[in-house]
Amino acid sequence: MDSQQIDEINFWRPSSKATFRAIKPGAPFLFKLHSPNNFVVGGGFFVRHSILPISLAWEAFENKNGAATFDAFYQSVMKYNQRGEVNPSIGCTILTEPFFLRRDQWIPVPEDWSKNIVQGKTYNTDDVIGDRLWDAVQERLGNQQKTETVKLAA
Repeated sequence: MDSQQIDEINFWRPSSKATFRAIKPGAPFLFKLHSPNNFVVGGGFFVRHSILPISLAWEAFENKNGAATFDAFYQSVMKYNQRGEVNPSIGCTILTEPFFLRRDQWIPVPEDWSKNIVQGKTYNTDDVIGDRLWDAVQERLGNQQKTETVKLAA
């Protein structure tokens, strides 16, 4: 699928218990690769968070879940399914206007990023580090839109 044609994506998490409240709708949500590849590689803008069974998440988003087929999606989720459920619920973070940076545009994670962070970190653009991160993203996208908070998720 061509990333230029994607209007929204489901940034899913295997745990379905916690409701996502870190940022408000419209705030940027950035993607970080897993360690040791500590780079911001893209993002989108937060719409909402829902908890859905994987069958419904596939029905609603299909390949916008990050997999070409339901079977591939199912296998990705089931790697984390510790309870052996057939149709486990997952946390669905819906993002609009997703963007993906070319390899030569990847942004090193901020200097205060800890290796122990597993679910992401929220930065405020009133702070130097958050402002610097958002400026780096905007530079790569050719935008100058300001925001209050930025969520960086691994």
